[in-house]
Amino acid sequence: MEKKTSKLYAIVHSKCPHCRRGDIFTGSLYGFNIQHTNTHCPHCGQRFEIEPGYFYAAMYISYAMNCAELITLSIATYILSGGYLEFDAFWLYVGVIFTGTLLLSPFNYRYSRVILLHWLSPKIKYNAYYDKP
Repeated sequence: MEKKTSKLYAIVHSKCPHCRRGDIFTGSLYGFNIQHTNTHCPHCGQRFEIEPGYFYAAMYISYAMNCAELITLSIATYILSGGYLEFDAFWLYVGVIFTGTLLLSPFNYRYSRVILLHWLSPKIKYNAYYDKP
């Protein structure tokens, strides 16, 4: 009996929600190869963009992720700076938030689409038949 791929593994490693084997993206998260979303799963052939404009919904997920990250960065900056909230600290906060947004944008791009495909797509169901090497 073959072992099934867990949903957590498929989400973390950006695998297809239908077979949990094929890659959703080409290229690496951070690297010189630009990441692109595959149109179809290379393992089972599942189409990722179910309908035209499907990934526009990922913008809302990315926005929520970005807000959570920026609030976390702001609180961390406040704690690490010793509660420094004067006018001069404005640029400290702007710099930390801008840098955080810039560094986390590839992560948000990738995982907003992965979350959309795995958790918010009622049309794509896991099929254990395709979960074979």
